[in-house]
This record gives sequence, C-alpha cells and structure tokens, in this order.
Amino acid sequence: MSRKVVRTSKFRHVFGQAAKADQCYDDIRISQMTWDSNFCSVNPKFVAMIVDASGGGAFMVLPLSKTGRIDMSYPTVCGHTGPVLDIEFCPHNDNIIASGSEDCSVMIWEIPDGGLITSLTDPVVKLEGHSKRVGILSWHPTAHNVLMSAGCDNVVILWNVACGEAVVRLDTVHTDLIYSACWNRDGSRILTSCKDKKLRVLDPRKGTVIVEKEKPHEGSRPIRAVFVSDGKILSTGFSRMSERQVALWDPKNFGEPLTLQELDTSSGVLLPFFDPDTGVVYLCGKGDSSIRYFEVTDEAPYVHYLSMYSSKESQKGMGYMPKRGLEVNKCEIARFYKLHERKCEPIVMTVPRKSDLFQEDLYPDTIGPEPSAEADEWFQGKDGQPILISLKDGFVATTKAKEFKVHKSLLKTTTASAGSQQDNSGEVQSLRKEVKDLKAAIEELTKRVSELESKH
Repeated sequence: MSRKVVRTSKFRHVFGQAAKADQCYDDIRISQMTWDSNFCSVNPKFVAMIVDASGGGAFMVLPLSKTGRIDMSYPTVCGHTGPVLDIEFCPHNDNIIASGSEDCSVMIWEIPDGGLITSLTDPVVKLEGHSKRVGILSWHPTAHNVLMSAGCDNVVILWNVACGEAVVRLDTVHTDLIYSACWNRDGSRILTSCKDKKLRVLDPRKGTVIVEKEKPHEGSRPIRAVFVSDGKILSTGFSRMSERQVALWDPKNFGEPLTLQELDTSSGVLLPFFDPDTGVVYLCGKGDSSIRYFEVTDEAPYVHYLSMYSSKESQKGMGYMPKRGLEVNKCEIARFYKLHERKCEPIVMTVPRKSDLFQEDLYPDTIGPEPSAEADEWFQGKDGQPILISLKDGFVATTKAKEFKVHKSLLKTTTASAGSQQDNSGEVQSLRKEVKDLKAAIEELTKRVSELESKH
C-alpha cells in the first residue's frame, strides 16, 4: 500500500482571522435585496456598502480608517430611484465608483478624499441603455474608463465612461438572465454564465462567442465563473441533487472538466475570488458563515482544498481588497470585508511566517492602478497588458492617480448638467468657507460692541 504524501504548498497553513470589534464598521443597515452580487467594494482608500434606503437606492462610502459605530445620519450616495444592486470601484482611480440599479441606469460617482461630507445625489455621469434592472458591473482591468454592465434584459453593454457612450452592445448572445460576467487578466476576453445553462467566452469588441460550454453544472441554480491562470476557467454551481460544486475547465478542450468537486448541500450561491499572484481561489457563499479556499495548480486534481475560515454569523455580502491595499509586513495575502445585517467586518488571510522581512515568494509583482490603454485605443483594438508594481516597500503611488475626465461636449444634456454640478463643487466649497469666515467676523464684532455698551 503506497503512503499518501502530503502535497507541499506554502499556502497550506493560511488562516483567516476576523478583525477586533473596534476595527469593524458598526450600525450600518445592509441592504435586504435578494440579489447575488457582492454588495460591497473596497480599495486602499474606501469601503463601500449597499445599504437599506427608503424611496430609492443608496450606498455608503467610508474611509477605511472610519471604524467603529457609524452615525445614522452619515451621508450616503443616494441618486438612484430604485434599489442599488451592484457597486464597483474603478481600479485606476480610487475615488471613482460605479453603481447599477433597479432603475435601469448605471451611475458614476466621484468620492472626495476623506469621504463624504454631505449626501451625493448627482452623479458625474449617468449611463442609460438598459431596459431592465442592472445587476452586474465590472471595470476593464487595463483600459481606462471602460465599464461593462449586464442587465436583466439579457444585454451586456461596454461603455466609454468619459463620454457616456455605449460603444458595444451584446444583445443577441444571451437568451436568458445573465448570472455573472467578468474580464480576463488583460481584458481581451469576457466570460459570462447564464440561466440558459451555458458558459460563454466572448470577444468583447466583436461581440462574438469564441467558445461555449453547455451545462457545466447539471443543477438549475445560479452558476458563477471566473478566469484563473493560463486562461482556464473556474466555475461554481449545483449538481442535479442540489449539491454545491466547483469545477475547473480548459476552454481549448471544453468537453470534460479538468476537475469537478462536490462541496456540500447548502443553498447559497458561491462567489469566487481568484488571486492570480498566489493561485488561491476563495469561495464565499451568500448566506454561509464560512470562506473556503483552494489552490489552483497545473497538477491533478488542479484545484486543491487548503482550508476553511468559519465563524458564527452568516455573510450577506463580501468585499475583496486589491493586493496593493494589503499589509505585506504581516504576510497578509487577502483581506475580505464581510457584511453582516448591521455591520461590516474585515477578515484577514495570513500565511504564518516568523520573519518580519518582505516575503518575495508571497508577493510577486502585482497589478497596479496605472492603465495601459485609453478607452478609445482599446475599442479600436489595442490590448494593454497589466502594468505591474512591486509591493516591497508597501504600495506608494509614484504617478498621480488617473484623473477622471469627462468630455462634456459628448455627453447627453442630462449627464452634462450633472457633471457641471460636480465641477462647481470646489467653487461652492470655497464660497461656503468665505461665508463661514464672514459669520465668525460678524460674531466677533457683535461681541465687542456689546462689551463696549456694557462698559458705558
């Protein structure tokens, strides 16, 4: 009988740890919408969460440092007339966030450094082109100002955000509700999963299907799929007996999965988060109280179970921090922001190491915030490879963050007026400051007059 040898991996002992109570964001009423998106988006500056709102939709954006109890009156982003279904920060500018809503629109917002002082109701740009609610948003990983949106009208639209234009419209590809849509590493391909039980790899600019796989999972519940390393595809779904499954596919040979593993019989949809630097994929179930993680490698069975982070409370959503926002001196390889009913709790994934030195094997050069193509260039056919950065001394922005420029002349009148209101915000603030100074001066003079009168 051959002895089973334990596979060597530096990620075998990765463990998850919830942040202490004073590092959480408390008293936030997370949205009650039954929609399978993350409900949370984070970057090195802010954490954003979709919240309950009466008469429309809203989400809250907090500076990462604003932990503790959040006041009920804290300002929100509340320009949508229907519930917000998905939000995502722009990878090239940490102050820009997109939101998709049940009101059929997509809105782009600019969050000031330091967070909101008053509630935001006017977006920088409003993108209108869907006829039903918009539930999926994804920014292009390497091209500046390119946003993908997918709606319940079974349409995928690629927007040039700077001029508010729907450049590519894929309206004949999907015959039913789109469950997920994501880009590959350089943004030259789109991967979608659909209620018609098909996975499709699309050419985003031509709008053509390159390859498709029918019934990757036999069950009828929602399927999720992401690109992993070497162009392979990892999917999560359900068996005919409603058991949750994870599978790995090679699009060059879509016939049989490289591996297909059954996990459990929970009913929540598994949201996959893949880290290309470490090859680790994290599966977070909506309504679960655990995060499972696996290592994706080139050797059978390809998807190797590592461990599971468990807690008592179930998650209503999950945010995933980009690599440049992690604390490398603590050997942190991932950080999640878990949404409870009334709070947001950071969960840190760590590789236990004794040394305090920079661990080069854990942190290869990773995708930075600098885009490698402009929107126009990309739509004309230029593919930009990701521009990588080193995390050795912690990420420091060497170049100015890509400024979010809106071409006013190209926007529709409604969006232009919204944009101009944004532009005037600086002027308004300086006027407010002047008014404040004048009020203070008047108070001082009144005080002195009353003092003189009392002497006489």
